[in-house]
Amino acid sequence: MGYIMEGVKEAFNLLLSLDREIYSIILLSIFVSFTSTIISAVIGTPIGLFLALKKFKLKKMVTRLLYTFMSLPPVVVGLFVAIIISRRGPLGHLGLLFTPSAMIIAQTLLITPIIMGITFNNAKEQGQEIRQICMTLGGNRWDTLILLIKEMRISILIAIVTGFGRAISEVGAVMLVGGNILGHTRVMTTFIAMNNSMGNYSMSIAMGTVLLVISFIVNSILYKYVVGD
Repeated sequence: MGYIMEGVKEAFNLLLSLDREIYSIILLSIFVSFTSTIISAVIGTPIGLFLALKKFKLKKMVTRLLYTFMSLPPVVVGLFVAIIISRRGPLGHLGLLFTPSAMIIAQTLLITPIIMGITFNNAKEQGQEIRQICMTLGGNRWDTLILLIKEMRISILIAIVTGFGRAISEVGAVMLVGGNILGHTRVMTTFIAMNNSMGNYSMSIAMGTVLLVISFIVNSILYKYVVGD
């Protein structure tokens, strides 16, 4: 238990030290995770709503594929992105490998199906009823979409928060495409993994504590401004 308490104390020391390296790691983690979550929410939320409300022939197959993509192994996603953007890959000329942009791409591919799937699952249960009410009141498609988002804001928030939690806690994909380069692509999760492999458990626990605190603060802010409590 001693080294656990030491790690918690080290967490406060990390934050109070104002060390540029530590804060660059924390800020990069937040930036990459926020960016990928916003992109995923913009893509995944409307598609999830569309799939839930629209009837088409291959809907069952698409649903199964969606649920499969929700549980994609992060390492597989990272490997796929790394191959695509490597020098020999089709997007190799863009020079994205081992950059924050590559990490954002990997995280976006990883969490978009999660946000889409949770939105789809909730809209499937509530969406038709809300749609019928709006149509009865004479609303058009735009009115229906606005009402649907308003009534499902908590469900959508849960989907976004879940996606953000997956993004900021990701290790495998960002390690493959980012490379854990000091001052460039090192984020909190890769920092924790690196220190743990070196036997520096107190530093790993310290950064893990910081990660939990940041996740709690972000989730609290989102809940307050969306739910209003």
